[in-house]
Amino acid sequence: MIATEAKSEFDELIADKTYHKFPKVGDVIAGQVIAASRNEVRIDIDGVAVGVVRGQGLYNESPTYSQLKAGDTAEATVLELENENGELELSFREAGYKKTWDELEALVKSGDPVQATIVEANKGGLIAMVASARGFLPVSQLSPDNYPRVQGGDKQKILEKLKSFIGKELTTRVIDIDKKEEKVIVSEKAVWEESKKKLLEKFEVGQTVKGSITALTSFGAFVEFEGVEGLIHISELTWKRINHPSDVVKSGDAVEAQIIEISGAKIFLSVKRLSDDPWKGLEAQMKPGDKVKGKVIKVQPFGLVVEITETVHGLAHISMLSDENVSDINAIANIGDEMEFEIVELNPAAHRLALKVPGVKSRSKKKEEIASPARNDVKEMDLNEKKEEVKEEVVEEVAEEAKANETNDESKA
Repeated sequence: MIATEAKSEFDELIADKTYHKFPKVGDVIAGQVIAASRNEVRIDIDGVAVGVVRGQGLYNESPTYSQLKAGDTAEATVLELENENGELELSFREAGYKKTWDELEALVKSGDPVQATIVEANKGGLIAMVASARGFLPVSQLSPDNYPRVQGGDKQKILEKLKSFIGKELTTRVIDIDKKEEKVIVSEKAVWEESKKKLLEKFEVGQTVKGSITALTSFGAFVEFEGVEGLIHISELTWKRINHPSDVVKSGDAVEAQIIEISGAKIFLSVKRLSDDPWKGLEAQMKPGDKVKGKVIKVQPFGLVVEITETVHGLAHISMLSDENVSDINAIANIGDEMEFEIVELNPAAHRLALKVPGVKSRSKKKEEIASPARNDVKEMDLNEKKEEVKEEVVEEVAEEAKANETNDESKA
């Protein structure tokens, strides 16, 4: 009878699947904390075994485990099946690593926002702690509110502004991870753009809006209106040629502008398109062969930029300044000189006006080859402004460089 009862209890133990699931090295197991101190944490594993976490496996790189107390549930990785005390040797570090990357993968899929605590700054962006991992926030992925707008694109000043974020929390989205390389890229701009989508739905291209200038850069002016911010490129501020937006506007000015493009969460505006194009109908006032007076406002290696009116500029190509080869264009004219010119070509639709010094014979070049610098002058000046824009927005090239080179060491989980 006794033997039968003993056998029955043994059979029950054999039938209990719990006793078949004894952990093995490398397993991530969950259990209840029995005791926790600064030196070790003891965990009960379903009544099957007791494990201990201590030394480097305790809190190293796993700050989420530092507040554990008796009764809490915790996950750990099995390092040894039996230590000197006959207990499982466990580590929070490996379990925390797996948990962190599982969480990051889930964040990439869901697109949910996550808080990023800024811990460092470099020329390309910010280093942040995200879900217990080190992540990288490129300058280009900062929201417009936090983007470091520095006139002239001074990299040292940009870095100083970036350093001011150290210790702060930003709401971001995990946009890219590479577990093998231990890289995490986050974006504050993505969260900002998502928050602005509904606001932007009420705007459309061609609409006129009223707002105020919030900031000036070499490439344009930022305008805040109805809870959003738009950009007026320097070429869209006025029909006349200007060297800097501050020539016509200043921060705080009230402006009326037309929406000319909506791209994602970006709105581009124009002030000049609310007024008539001064080139329109110009062919009724002047024509090729007419002589006009103008003031030299810029001397370029390829010719003279000439102001005919405040809003109409032309170009006298170097080949149209003299019948002789011109080795020093400044010997012909200097900035501020007022001279008489003859119109070679007028194309109001293209804002192109080609001029020459009266009496200079045409070279063998075709008219369009002579006139093209007038068009190219505008492009060249715009290009110079674009270069300033690139300097100002360092962003794309620096972010890519930082993403490729710096995050190897700086964005490790």
